[in-house]
Amino acid sequence: MNKQRILVIEDQDDVRENIVELLELSNYQVESAPNGKEGVKKALSTPPSLILCDIMMPEMDGYEVLYLLSKNPETASLPFIFLTAKAEKTDFRKGMNMGADDYITKPFEEMELLGAIERRLKKYEDLSSVSEIDQLVQKAAKYQNIQDLEKERKTQNYRKKEIIYREGDYGNFVYKILKGKIKTYHINEDGKEFIHDIRKEGDFLGEQSVIQDASRTEFAECMEDAELLLIPKDDFQELIFKNREISGKFIKMLSNNLSQREKELMEMAYNTVRKRTADSLMKLYETYAGDQKKVTLEVSRADLAGMVGTATESVIRILSEFKKDQWIEINGSSITILEPEKIQAVKF
Repeated sequence: MNKQRILVIEDQDDVRENIVELLELSNYQVESAPNGKEGVKKALSTPPSLILCDIMMPEMDGYEVLYLLSKNPETASLPFIFLTAKAEKTDFRKGMNMGADDYITKPFEEMELLGAIERRLKKYEDLSSVSEIDQLVQKAAKYQNIQDLEKERKTQNYRKKEIIYREGDYGNFVYKILKGKIKTYHINEDGKEFIHDIRKEGDFLGEQSVIQDASRTEFAECMEDAELLLIPKDDFQELIFKNREISGKFIKMLSNNLSQREKELMEMAYNTVRKRTADSLMKLYETYAGDQKKVTLEVSRADLAGMVGTATESVIRILSEFKKDQWIEINGSSITILEPEKIQAVKF
């Protein structure tokens, strides 16, 4: 079992060395930094399990360290404990408002420090071990006194091809997909669809516009019959903006979505239609596959063309080539992937 790794950021040598020795004796893996700049570099290079950070340091204080790390998806939700010789309530309030998890005043008892670390690591592990929707329910009950949210949360059924929301709509809900597949897409000036994502069971939908408190920037439509759980906008925003663990997860999610979107746009600009068709089939394959190797996709040629970013006729031609190579089978609108490795290996 890997030891949990703690990063200690403290400018006083004797204090830092004492903390490092105590934590190593308590079976933690410890890394230290003598100032805020070095601490930020180490945290971003290899994110630790928890960060202990002094507040009053030259060049970069603890508040600046927390601010910088909270802006990075890899470190935004890490447990963060402030160490300080100052005990004024204003300092305490500022640190907690910025998202610190705890605040320990120096000098402190060894068990006080170890107890705070154990509690924060345990809380982080518990939060990581349950589903996102259960986290939302738990946090809603804690911060908003909605005791029966789990019992009262609403679900709604949608039929195949039913539109869930349109570009320009105001976002009143974040959705969690309980059953079904949802496509999100844009429509260009010529009325053609460009599908940029396929969401499946367990995924969230519509979170970006709710976080930004802005209008929807895309269409969302069911590719098959679906059941969605509805999370009211106010509840969701309350949780996102008050809890670092939850906000960190969604920052990472949005960052990954943005990176994937940029990658797809680059591929659309430089890859051939054949390569883009193969990539789109593999994206669908990964969405539907689960533990199976042989997967049958229920996808219209128009939807597939919307993913590829080309005319429907071009997609049909490429599919015919893949069928001739015996990589796929075609039965009406169904496409069965027979050789995913060969499709994934298409280069041009």
